Amino acid sequence: MSRERGKEVVEGSSAAETPSRYESQKRRDWNTFGQYLGNQKPPVSISQCTSSHVHGFLAYLDQFGKTKVHVQGCIFYGEPEPPAPCACPLKQAWGSLDALIGRLRAAYEENGGSPETNPFASDSIRLHLRQVKEVQAKARGIPYKKKKKKTSTSTSTTPSQTKKNQDDSTSAGI
Repeated sequence: MSRERGKEVVEGSSAAETPSRYESQKRRDWNTFGQYLGNQKPPVSISQCTSSHVHGFLAYLDQFGKTKVHVQGCIFYGEPEPPAPCACPLKQAWGSLDALIGRLRAAYEENGGSPETNPFASDSIRLHLRQVKEVQAKARGIPYKKKKKKTSTSTSTTPSQTKKNQDDSTSAGI
């Protein structure tokens, strides 16, 4: 058996490929979203889907969340590790929603949707995800910071060290 770009291939067989974990999640998420649309009153087809349906889907998923998000009135609001339980709601974590939207965005286009009409790529969904991220960070007391580019960690000298090195070299007659 060999591995080829995230897929297991059984030697000697033609179509015995196992989809990657990402592809499996994407298909499962796409099917779940399709079921959600089908359960709307009246049912909604993918071609009629808008960003408001995506917002509804994200709200629907919150009931299955496992992340405690403290409300502003809670005594533990802003504490990353509260010492006792509280009645604040469980919601989907921002990272899970962000990954989900990424998979659904790709699945929409793979299933014939146009990038221009992709409801998962809309500005309102991007804004919603940003707001969820900020609310959850404040509620848990965890600041999200943009990742900075790593700078080289070679031995650097401060201006005072440079001046000292220059003074040493001139006094030594170099």
